Amino acid sequence: MKSYQITEWCHESFRIHAKRGGVYIDATMGNGNDTLFLCRMAGETGRVKAFDIQQQAIDATEKLLERNGLRQRAELLLESHTNMGLYERKETVDGIFFNFGYLPGGDHSLATKPENSLRAILEGLELLKKGGAMSLCIYSGGDTGFEERDSILEMLKNLDSRKYVVILSTYYNRENNPPIPVLVLKK
Repeated sequence: MKSYQITEWCHESFRIHAKRGGVYIDATMGNGNDTLFLCRMAGETGRVKAFDIQQQAIDATEKLLERNGLRQRAELLLESHTNMGLYERKETVDGIFFNFGYLPGGDHSLATKPENSLRAILEGLELLKKGGAMSLCIYSGGDTGFEERDSILEMLKNLDSRKYVVILSTYYNRENNPPIPVLVLKK
């Protein structure tokens, strides 16, 4: 039986909408699990760019990809996700993954911030091709606060429905502010 953690749920939802062999961005690299997933989606013909501002994330992701024989499929960038547009052109990306909050096992003071996250999401939407998918794993409990969650959800609610489909899921019977998986599809 699957565990249905938020990342697994987001991977399964993303897989339905994203094409194999595409161009992907992991906007918040963390420990590299989404980067690994995207490298597998990219296959031999696609490519992946992964962003994080912490060297610890780069190192962990590099090791994970090397252990899985996929290091050559990803460009790992010590860079903010707000600068994705410097590395890809508009409407050239098939899919983007975000995990908001902090690096698991890392410094909690380096959590994502609402203003940067909103800028990065908007930048990512510009980079997505028509038919592209964006996955957002929104964590809000503990020391990551609720301001970021509320800001992101408000922005997503107001996206033009003629251009985007926003699908918000919820863990309805989980306590303590469970994470929120969101899928955005560009029409």
